[in-house]
Amino acid sequence: MKEKEIRIIFYGTPEIAAYQLKWLIEQGYNVVAVVTQSDKPSGRGQKMTSPEVKIVAQQHHIPVFQPLKLKDPEFQKQIEDLQPDMQVVVAYRMMPECIYSIPKYGTFNLHTSLLPQYRGAAPINRAIMNGEKQSGLTTFLLNEKTDCGKIILQQKIEIGEKMTAGELHDTMMQQAPDLIKNTIAVLLSDNPVLEEQTIENEEQLRPAPKIFKPDMLIDWHWNGEKILSHIRGLCPYPAAFAEFEDRETNKIHHLKVFFADFEKKNIDPSSVGEMRIEDKDKIEVNCNDGVIKLLDIQISGKKRMKAEEFLRGFRIRHPLYSK
Repeated sequence: MKEKEIRIIFYGTPEIAAYQLKWLIEQGYNVVAVVTQSDKPSGRGQKMTSPEVKIVAQQHHIPVFQPLKLKDPEFQKQIEDLQPDMQVVVAYRMMPECIYSIPKYGTFNLHTSLLPQYRGAAPINRAIMNGEKQSGLTTFLLNEKTDCGKIILQQKIEIGEKMTAGELHDTMMQQAPDLIKNTIAVLLSDNPVLEEQTIENEEQLRPAPKIFKPDMLIDWHWNGEKILSHIRGLCPYPAAFAEFEDRETNKIHHLKVFFADFEKKNIDPSSVGEMRIEDKDKIEVNCNDGVIKLLDIQISGKKRMKAEEFLRGFRIRHPLYSK
């Protein structure tokens, strides 16, 4: 069977998924349906907004399904009636066996890490936060365990010294189409060679759980390089943050940090977490082994801005201290 003749159902929701769907359609693949999350209210007016994948599908007159429950018998019948030969999954939720087992050639997922490392919801963020120098993309067949199916193909991607999570996301998004194309070809071959996910020591596995607010907090007792990795791994979203207290007014300032630099130097341990202004246009915070220079920040209720712009409208007359 030729690659562009097989009947494909595509599952996904955010930008990275929409990019792959658009590429498949433009390359002439036979996408017979799209499955995505429900429309959600967004913005100040709470206007209902469609997932990006749905918008792409509608632009190309492809049927869209937005099931609340994937195990719904009616939804299962709708998928079976479409007679898919293969299903492609990019950034979608856990799929039950009654759905992923339907196609003749299987259901594969595109994951944004080199499995088995960084299984979970936030592999891009976690890899950079942990200071990794390399990540990549993996396609694998779905099974009953999260991100544990047989590996089809992998592609390594270097993480630059100052690369942010947003930049790594965009690089992966742009490189993924070739991997998807080659994965489809492998699964259609007579004897596809797939690889079990194995690791000698389970303790070597680094998970990638969803990011919650406590994960975003900067600990100024960390070494400077770890703090920079933490900031880059959460930039631009959801963004690393810190809380500083003005001990004269008892006011707490919540500060998001998007970019920073680090200067290694000896620091008095009692001054770790102290924020101060240098040369009237620089914001510095002491950490375990030096000084973090905040370059791009956002204080609660204000827009994101460069440090020097921030200081033109926000006076810090004495040091602030981390909470």
